[in-house]
Amino acid sequence: MFRILDLFCCEGGAALGYHSAGFEVVGVDLNPRFRKRYPFEFRSGDALEFVRNYGDEFDAIHASPPCQAYSITKHSHHKKHPQLIEPTRKALQDSGKPYIIENVVGAPLVDPVLLCWGMFFEAGSVLDDDGTPLRMERHRLFETNWGLHQPDHPAHDRSVWVGGSYGGTSRSKYEAKHIRKGGYVPSKAVQEKLLGVHHMTLHGLHQSVPPAYTQFVGGELVKHLERTHV
Repeated sequence: MFRILDLFCCEGGAALGYHSAGFEVVGVDLNPRFRKRYPFEFRSGDALEFVRNYGDEFDAIHASPPCQAYSITKHSHHKKHPQLIEPTRKALQDSGKPYIIENVVGAPLVDPVLLCWGMFFEAGSVLDDDGTPLRMERHRLFETNWGLHQPDHPAHDRSVWVGGSYGGTSRSKYEAKHIRKGGYVPSKAVQEKLLGVHHMTLHGLHQSVPPAYTQFVGGELVKHLERTHV
């Protein structure tokens, strides 16, 4: 079984996908409170220091540096948030391992592949508590040094309500449509169905990479490792 290091792991959305793809996963995050939510082996500490010290023990490395500095939906100035993509890339390149850097649209990734909820789920396949069909628009970028391809990106079905977690705020359907022009925030149970996770806090759901994304990435990474692993 291949081992993957999950840096800036938060509550483990990316980890679930890699596990489903067949990886043994070890997560690292500076915040020790994520330990009780992370579903696999967890190490508390500085992610970049950890990869410099222990990266050679893994077959591949995934990193999700904090996205707030790059998010197009931010509500505060970039300088208030760490910009860690460049130092993360340097640490991963120095490791010599196959790597993935994941972040939001707007982040300075190199030749990234965009993944979207609609690539893996059918719009309307999840129902809100009142029976309204829902979909998500959670675009994420993935930079690799081993050549990941992008699946077909289906057109978004604008007739289906957008549901998801947006900063943990409560947002009604009326407010989403007529006032803030953003996604509707359904109940936590419905958000769990949209993402395919059932162990996270609301904060974790908001930050999470949908596991379906990294299950796809992990499946492609396994093929690469099988071709190149000595």
